[in-house]
Amino acid sequence: MSDLLELFPAGSRLDADGTLIVGGCRADDLAAEFGTPVLVVAEQALRARAREYRDELTTRWPNSRVVFASKAFPSTAIQRVMVEEGLGLDVAGGGEILTALKAGVDPALIVLHGNAKSDEEIALAVERGIGLVVVDNADDVDRLEATGRPQDVLVRIIPGVTADTHAHVLTGHEGSKFGLAPADAARLIQRIEHSPRLRMRGLHVHVGSQILDVEPFAESVAPVARLGEFEVYDLGGGLGARYTWADKPPSVAAYLDVLIGAAKQHLPASAQLIIEPGRSMVCTAATTIYRVTTVKRGAITFVAVDGGMGDNLEVALFEQRFEAGIIGRFDEPGETVTVVGRHCESGDVLVDGVPLSDPKVGDLLAVPATGAYCYTMANNYNGNRRIPVVFANDGVPRLVVRRETWDDLMARDVD
Repeated sequence: MSDLLELFPAGSRLDADGTLIVGGCRADDLAAEFGTPVLVVAEQALRARAREYRDELTTRWPNSRVVFASKAFPSTAIQRVMVEEGLGLDVAGGGEILTALKAGVDPALIVLHGNAKSDEEIALAVERGIGLVVVDNADDVDRLEATGRPQDVLVRIIPGVTADTHAHVLTGHEGSKFGLAPADAARLIQRIEHSPRLRMRGLHVHVGSQILDVEPFAESVAPVARLGEFEVYDLGGGLGARYTWADKPPSVAAYLDVLIGAAKQHLPASAQLIIEPGRSMVCTAATTIYRVTTVKRGAITFVAVDGGMGDNLEVALFEQRFEAGIIGRFDEPGETVTVVGRHCESGDVLVDGVPLSDPKVGDLLAVPATGAYCYTMANNYNGNRRIPVVFANDGVPRLVVRRETWDDLMARDVD
């Protein structure tokens, strides 16, 4: 059986004829029923990951909470799974607040982020009873106080930790647009503590995303602890996911051993700890199925599919590497090709230099590990219609987000 199968959602397998099965559903059946491209989520793999995070954290620090970083996959159906598994939700904008509430989350279990929150978003959070607002700057405080309502807040700290990850997803270094340097944070904390409306609950820190080394997480704790003792410490997320054979992310247990070890060393034992997994929660629970539309051989063999940067911007924005395989021929030897999308940009590359077995027009191609930041950054470039999301569970597919229609594309036009 092909090593490629290791990158697909847990429980995936090949049928007797070599066809990929995800969540008990054959990929060709999914393509026939829902069209291509289609983003398929293995529901049980998703739920298992949520439980793993929940159980591993509470074992190490009982007074704790896992909140899913919704921006990684802000579908109502995904958020609802997290709520059903006992997690809170981290949101980063008004739309994510509304989908979180639609998913049935207790508003008290929502954490709102953002470095440039609008008046509308602040008002929405306060009116809907959002549990914690993470203050990123003094302007957040001005807006919160202007609502005239009480609100629990955390203050986001820049810990001065530079993790080994892409610059576009690095957030804990000096000069980050997120949070405040410790000296500035200390002054703002003092202001909040004297506010008649705001309640200073604790601190927040986050060092970045797709981090494959546990040490930066541990290094971020001490700078936070030096600001004093508080009721709540949100230690962020950022654990990396496995996109390719070369990626070796730490296990959840290994990550938490180090992070909670640092917490036990530096933070008060009575405090509540929050963590915010996003990418590592959903990435490998999903795969995207495409259909090959063109094969062009020359100095480079280009295999073009019916999707691309409209449904996966990770390559163009973060230079993220993916793998791929022709469904039904994972095990067969392949030629090295470049898989490209249908959009009118040279940068619309899905996988550069991947072995595919005799790719032909009409073949189905599967790209694993597309559960994080693909749905959320989907776009309408070149009049592209955003693709559907299907949950696959014990052989039963369920449409949770429909494909956009042509009418959808023109729905906002007023003339």
